Amino acid sequence: MGDSTVILDPVAPARNDATLTRRSLDQLAGKVVGFVDNAKPNFNHLADDLAALLLERHGIAGVVRHRKRGQVPVSEEMLQDLAAKCDAVITGSGD
Repeated sequence: MGDSTVILDPVAPARNDATLTRRSLDQLAGKVVGFVDNAKPNFNHLADDLAALLLERHGIAGVVRHRKRGQVPVSEEMLQDLAAKCDAVITGSGD
């Protein structure tokens, strides 16, 4: 009768000091879209095609591009530039 069961909860507790900075976009027209290229093969082609479609079909105002070195985090300078210039940012990989 001395057996006991331990239940572990893998969910991290919520942080009360977290601040959401995400804004929803009602439309893309007139917005600037950023692309973060993580140096995977072909991502530049995907970003080119997406940028062309967003310009043609949704009337975005422009595109900002940054390329990082593989799997390293985005630099603070890059983040600041994207935050200052972009309404939305797409990050991804190719292959």
